[in-house]
Amino acid sequence: MNPDRMPELHIDADGWCAGARRVESPNHDARPEDEGAHADPVSLVVMHCISLPPGEFGGPYIEHLFLNRLDPAAHPYFHDVAPLRVSAHFVIRRDGELIQFVPTTRRAWHAGASNWRGRGRCNDFSVGIELEGCNVLPYEEVQYRVADALLAALRRRHPVSDVVGHSDIAPGRKTDPGPCFDWKLLPGALREG
Repeated sequence: MNPDRMPELHIDADGWCAGARRVESPNHDARPEDEGAHADPVSLVVMHCISLPPGEFGGPYIEHLFLNRLDPAAHPYFHDVAPLRVSAHFVIRRDGELIQFVPTTRRAWHAGASNWRGRGRCNDFSVGIELEGCNVLPYEEVQYRVADALLAALRRRHPVSDVVGHSDIAPGRKTDPGPCFDWKLLPGALREG
């Protein structure tokens, strides 16, 4: 996908996004079923940030983490995070590349202990989007453009009503996407403030 000429993104019935590079993570499971034996609908999008090692961009380490292949000896920080079994549905790299690890129809393991509008276990009803970045540096303009196009595609496929930061659903525990994330540059979030 060329982020300078952003095509309309499309998410198919299986939850895969055309235009995203597909790298399948094993770190997901079925969304819980409601009383009518239907999977929980996706109503929430959670914006995250990630850099491995912290504050460094590029390289294969985010993919390695989500594929359970992160070498704990490759960097001192990796010793503690390599054993984690985590994923997100999408990652948007600094250059705008969109990577999908989990179909939106499945539950990715991105939110952890969380609560939104009185409802816990946000992984059950959310899609996680990781932006390659950190709390202390601005994000790239192309990342906002790709994220906005992705939000539009998610809304066409799922009944998304809220777009929040990880810090909103896990206050005190998480700070991402951080103070350098400019919500005004993500009009598809329809966020006040």
